[in-house]
Amino acid sequence: MAISYYRQRLRVINRIGMKKILCIGEALIDMICTDKGKSLSTGENFLKKAGGAPTNVAAAIAALGGKVELAAKVGTDPFGKHLIEVMQSFGVSTKWVIEDEQHFTTFAFVSLMENGERDFYFNRGADGQLSRAEVEKIDLKDFSIIHFGSATGFLPGPLQAAYRALLQKALQQNVFISFDPNYRHLLFKNDTQSFIDQSWTFLTACHFFKVSDEEALLITGCSSLADAAAKLLEKTKAVFAITLGKEGTMLGIHGKTMIIDSIPVKPVDTTGAGDAFVGALLYQLNKRTVAEMRSLPEENWQKIIQNGNKAGARTCEYLGAMEAFKHLSSDIFK
Repeated sequence: MAISYYRQRLRVINRIGMKKILCIGEALIDMICTDKGKSLSTGENFLKKAGGAPTNVAAAIAALGGKVELAAKVGTDPFGKHLIEVMQSFGVSTKWVIEDEQHFTTFAFVSLMENGERDFYFNRGADGQLSRAEVEKIDLKDFSIIHFGSATGFLPGPLQAAYRALLQKALQQNVFISFDPNYRHLLFKNDTQSFIDQSWTFLTACHFFKVSDEEALLITGCSSLADAAAKLLEKTKAVFAITLGKEGTMLGIHGKTMIIDSIPVKPVDTTGAGDAFVGALLYQLNKRTVAEMRSLPEENWQKIIQNGNKAGARTCEYLGAMEAFKHLSSDIFK
């Protein structure tokens, strides 16, 4: 009993001394149509879910036991309050989740059609109003890692400028920078090149990035994944992960790539799997100093990616990202 007690106390002490992870980007409400096969115009029943890629990542980190804060903007409406309450229930600090009296909380409406396509409508509100002046108040000395993971961060508006300003601040203050572009075709279908150009700004500045196989092809302009990976190795200095679904993850490091297998699961819902992967990766990295993160040996990265794959796969076993994160535990890494 005594040994167990002191081990528990040691974990608490280590967490207290650990620097935090900052996730910045959108916090929004996903309204998911539960009428299977119906469009948004004909569907009648919707399920409200807290969402937004960086919001998901923050929840996953906290669920695993990490120290994390979210920088985002929501409305003063009931939905913004719901987002804050959900984050706090996971243990995410909402100190930098700002409530905007002038704009409503952002909504994303989605329905899965019979042909597998998604009927999607994005009603942007408060998330895009997070300003440069507001993020400049964040003291990055409290953080060892900053994660940029917002698809909406590249859309025109105050958040776009805030994103760039915080990136430059992180570069100046020796913070480990993580990036996930989270491309959404329906947000950028009329300006894909802007998304690509802005992505390269972050890809060439960060220390780690995660992209899907589709994003790798889009951003590099290559027709094969092998060519895309080669271009990313050539053009960036970061360690990177290209997620391949059930096939695992391609790790790019030290001028070469390798496939890290995932674990077999019976998927219920793949929503949030990529965010769980990133959250698990950052949680593991944050046990080290920034200098150690930047010089981590290949075998350590292989293990980190392997554990990230486990977290992503386990998330697929539940309906909804936030519901899945309730079942996340660092025990899955054993």
